[in-house]
Amino acid sequence: MRHLLSMRDLDRDGVLSILDTAASMHDVQRREVKKLPTLRGRTVVNLFFEDSTRTRSSFEIAGKWLSADVINISGKGSSTSKGESLRDTVLTVAAMGVDGLVIRHGASGAAAQVSQWVDAVVVNAGDGTHEHPTQALLDAYTMRQRLGDLEGRHVAIVGDLTHSRVLRSNLICLRTLGARVTVVAPPTLMPSGIATWAATDGFETAYDLDEVLPHVDAVMMLRVQRERMSGGYFPTAREYTVGYGLTRERLARLPEHAVICHPGPMNRGLEIAADAADAAQSLILDQVSAGVAVRMSVLYHLLASSGAGTAEGSVA
Repeated sequence: MRHLLSMRDLDRDGVLSILDTAASMHDVQRREVKKLPTLRGRTVVNLFFEDSTRTRSSFEIAGKWLSADVINISGKGSSTSKGESLRDTVLTVAAMGVDGLVIRHGASGAAAQVSQWVDAVVVNAGDGTHEHPTQALLDAYTMRQRLGDLEGRHVAIVGDLTHSRVLRSNLICLRTLGARVTVVAPPTLMPSGIATWAATDGFETAYDLDEVLPHVDAVMMLRVQRERMSGGYFPTAREYTVGYGLTRERLARLPEHAVICHPGPMNRGLEIAADAADAAQSLILDQVSAGVAVRMSVLYHLLASSGAGTAEGSVA
């Protein structure tokens, strides 16, 4: 694997390899000294043209815990704010001899384009409404930690599907791991051509959340991305919550073993009630913790030299 641009870059063995390595990396978070020498001498630049808290911070921590030199550059603080093109900005950074670029950009396909311009390893940290592969990997890792093997498990992904890059990566990842997936949303927030897409990738669609919830092993609530909406996708926030929010009443309909996920940031009271976000079966903070371990694993697989040894040996 040269880059990680899409979940389609990984087959089942590739996904499991990253998740298994992440389990070893997760142990580092429990240590008093959270450092491995694995990427000593490597330089990773986090190039974020969109705002981020979880993804950017976890990539920074992941790189530093692997002993890489990590530099953060935001779009607002870079020369792109002066009119410089993405290509010139990326080539300028790459010319400094960096080994890896972690990029988030508002344009779909930006990470793939960057990978054609530079020799450095490129990790897609979210490109427009296209994909967010490391989010899907950490979601799968978190669910596996609680539910075990995801083969045959039923996962519902609910909410603003039209604008979600998390949806696209999760569909690929979960189906690769053998999970059954049902996507649930109002008709206005179902992506165009969803029926053809579902038939091709083997997932189900539904419009009634109350019918789906009693039969799931996990429910993932997606943020309503109001900043990407220019029209009336639903009448009012209250009506959206009544129809598609994970309310206190819907929380009671979940099977006892079912878990709750949310990629964040959350709109509490809109797509998810506080009772659900803070419930015992909520894995939302576990997802944040897993984000560091999974991104350590991704950086390890992409940047560690062939002589670095196995991940297990590195973290022992």
